[in-house]
Amino acid sequence: MIGSLLRRSPLRGLLASSTAAPGSAPTRRSLRPRRAEPPRNRPRFLIAVGLFCAIYGVIGARLVVWGAISNPVDLFQTSGIGGPITRPDLVDRNGEVLATDIKTASLFAEPRRIVDADEATEALMTVLPDLNPKVVHARLSSKSGFAWLRRELTPRQQQEILALGIPGIGFRTEKKRFYPGGPTAAHVMGAVNVDNQGIAGMEKYVDDSGFRALQSTGFASNGDLEPVKLSLDLRVQHIVRDELVAAMAKYKAVAAGGLVMDVETGEIIAMASYPDYDPNSPGDALKKENLNRISAGTFEMGSTFKIFTTAMALDSGKVKVTDIFSTTPFRVAGFTIKEFHGKGRPLSVPEIFEYSSNVGSAREADLVGIDGHKEFLTRMGLLSKVKTELPEVAMPTQPKVWKKINSMTIAFGHGVSTTPLQTAVAAAAIANGGWYIPPTFLPRTKEQADAMKVRVVSQQTSDEMRGIFRLNGEQGSGKSANPPGYHVGGKTGTAEKVVNGRYSKDSRFNAYVGAFPIEKPRYLVLTIIDEPKKEEGKYAATAGYNAAPMVGNIVRRAATFLNVKPDFGDTGRQLLVSY
Repeated sequence: MIGSLLRRSPLRGLLASSTAAPGSAPTRRSLRPRRAEPPRNRPRFLIAVGLFCAIYGVIGARLVVWGAISNPVDLFQTSGIGGPITRPDLVDRNGEVLATDIKTASLFAEPRRIVDADEATEALMTVLPDLNPKVVHARLSSKSGFAWLRRELTPRQQQEILALGIPGIGFRTEKKRFYPGGPTAAHVMGAVNVDNQGIAGMEKYVDDSGFRALQSTGFASNGDLEPVKLSLDLRVQHIVRDELVAAMAKYKAVAAGGLVMDVETGEIIAMASYPDYDPNSPGDALKKENLNRISAGTFEMGSTFKIFTTAMALDSGKVKVTDIFSTTPFRVAGFTIKEFHGKGRPLSVPEIFEYSSNVGSAREADLVGIDGHKEFLTRMGLLSKVKTELPEVAMPTQPKVWKKINSMTIAFGHGVSTTPLQTAVAAAAIANGGWYIPPTFLPRTKEQADAMKVRVVSQQTSDEMRGIFRLNGEQGSGKSANPPGYHVGGKTGTAEKVVNGRYSKDSRFNAYVGAFPIEKPRYLVLTIIDEPKKEEGKYAATAGYNAAPMVGNIVRRAATFLNVKPDFGDTGRQLLVSY
């Protein structure tokens, strides 16, 4: 049996060679190499490799998915690495900062790490009592990985919350928009939301002009963006708003507004509406009384529309500056057109303007005709939405069908509602030689303005209108808007407001439009005041007693900053020589 086992055993050759006599040569069988056999564990090796590749393939795929698809937690984590979004500064024409970013801390929670939601809620309420405890508790007790609790904390609030030592509570450094001037230029600046994105005013314009695209691509977080320069002059802006505040108190009005515009370039140097709001706390911006009345409100502008009626009549060639019109009241379509304070005699074209004759203006419009009247106001931009960078711009209103009575009442400012901004732009075109220049809140050179201006009235019409402006500024209703040395000419407007479907004699919307120096206008100033009361000792509450003095005060205070030197005539020159 042993022999048979050895014959079948693989060890047989090895045993034979080991038992051979010493010194004898090895047999051929003992030197033959063994045939290679495949390893028995090869399938297991392939399976292990396959599993390894599959596991790491899944991990790689998940990384790709996480990189391509975001959620709030991912955004929070990745934005924390890249840094908070930085907006470009807004500066005035002289480089003074109007809006900038500052760092602030925001409070968040990781609910999965909160040990006791009840205790954490009570602790946070001791520092932030204005939080809604139900909302806070719901967020802290949720199963989410991230939840905002409060954005934009003060440094003191952050320190007090840190002292509480609540696990699962953290802070993220963010950027908050800061307006050093507070409400000084609120309606021009606009506002941003809690994520530092522009939602109104020039802040929204910046986002719509490409900054939002930079935000989405991540190129807005490096802090190297150039400041955006505006056309505003912060010094003049302060003066305009200061005069509005003073006028509101003096005349016990419900609102006021004003602007200063460069008639050669269309730049808005200052624009304010009061009541206003502080863009550092923009929640008040939505209050009805804080409406931007200069560009976002429409009003019947009263007798300021006689600027355009007179210019239209002269530019049509059907009326000469020396023509005389009857001012006798007359009826049209069942309505009587009469004077507010008639002179009881015929008036020349300059006198119609100076004495603000409703009848004379209506007769001028009648000569031009309905179609010509509508075409002229359209040409002046008074019947369409004004185009500018500011998003808050209202659409004017007009009759659906123009009839003769409509044309005649529109001639003296009843029947069409426009924004004060477009009224100022159209008046600037009358004063600057007859060129319509779109308004802008960005810097614009004279050469750039010349490239886009459009002639709307002739040079002769503009020259004649400047003479009429000056007459009214020196001896008409605009005398109180004419401070010594600056020669302001323009037109007042006192419009009765519509109350319960009827014009009310006790509720007025007053305005004044003036250009200076009227010999060769460079700037136009407009003021409005809503429902002013009669000042003690004055005859009435018409525009000559409130809106016009507001313009005079603005010109007197701002002319130096606008590089307009006073001219006191021969008497002034003699005084300077004597000194």
